[in-house]
Amino acid sequence: MIQPDVLALGPGPANVLEGAAPDRVIETVSRGELLAYRVAAPKGRVLVCPGGGYLRLMIDSEGTRIAAWLNDLGYDAYVLAHRLPGAPGGEGVWPFDIALTDGLAALERIPRDLPRFVLGLSSGGHLAGALACQPDADLAGVLIAYAPINANHRAYKAPAGKPDYPPAEKQAFYDAWPIGIAGEPHGLPRCPVFLAYALMDQAVPVEHALNLIRTARDAGLDLDAHVFGTAPHGFGLRHLDGTQAAWPGLAADWMARKAGS
Repeated sequence: MIQPDVLALGPGPANVLEGAAPDRVIETVSRGELLAYRVAAPKGRVLVCPGGGYLRLMIDSEGTRIAAWLNDLGYDAYVLAHRLPGAPGGEGVWPFDIALTDGLAALERIPRDLPRFVLGLSSGGHLAGALACQPDADLAGVLIAYAPINANHRAYKAPAGKPDYPPAEKQAFYDAWPIGIAGEPHGLPRCPVFLAYALMDQAVPVEHALNLIRTARDAGLDLDAHVFGTAPHGFGLRHLDGTQAAWPGLAADWMARKAGS
C-alpha cells in the first residue's frame, strides 16, 4: 500500500496508532490529522471518516483499508483522525462539535480541482453526513455506511427509550446534527447520498436509514439506498460473505457516475 503523508490540521503531538496492522486503532486523538494516500493521476479525492463510536477511531478497518480500495479505483484518499467529543484535551475536554471542526479543516486541505466525496462508516458516517450538510462543502457526493445518523437524537430515538450515550458531549453532537430528519432542515445533505446499511443491525438500527429515505423521497433529494439482509454491523470491506459483497461495486459505480467519469 502507498505510504501516507501525515498532514497536521492543528497544533499538538502526532497521533499514535495502537495495536498491530490490520487492526490498529487510535484511542487518544491529540490533534486533527489527515493520512493522505495519493495516486499518480487521480480522478477524484475522498475524505474517509473512520468509525469508533466517537470513543476511538478504527483507523485500519474503516480507514486505511478503505483508502487502499479507493486508491485502486483511482482516487486520492485522505483518512481523517478527528478529536473526540468529551475526551480529555485542551483546557478540559474537547467540545461537542470538535469532530466537525476537524472535518471542516480537513476539507479545507483537500484540493477542489477534482470531484470530492466524503465516505464515512459507523460514527464516521454521522460525521460525513454533518459535513455534507455544510453550505460550502463543495461535494460531489457523500457515502454513509451503517451509521447512527439520526436515531440517536433524544427526540428520534430508535428503539424508543434508548439511553443517552456518554459522554455528554457525544450525545450533544448527535442532538445537534440529526441527519435526514425533515423537521431539522439544517441536517439535510446538500449533495447526492449513497447509503449502505444492515437490516438486522442491533448496534445501529435500520431506522437511521429509513428516516433519511423518507425525507429524501418527500424532499426530492438525490439518494441511493442499499439495505442488506444478513450483513453484520461493521461489515466494511472485511465481512463480505453475504449480499453486502455487492456494496463496494455499487459504491464505485455510483461515485464514477457522480464524478462524471
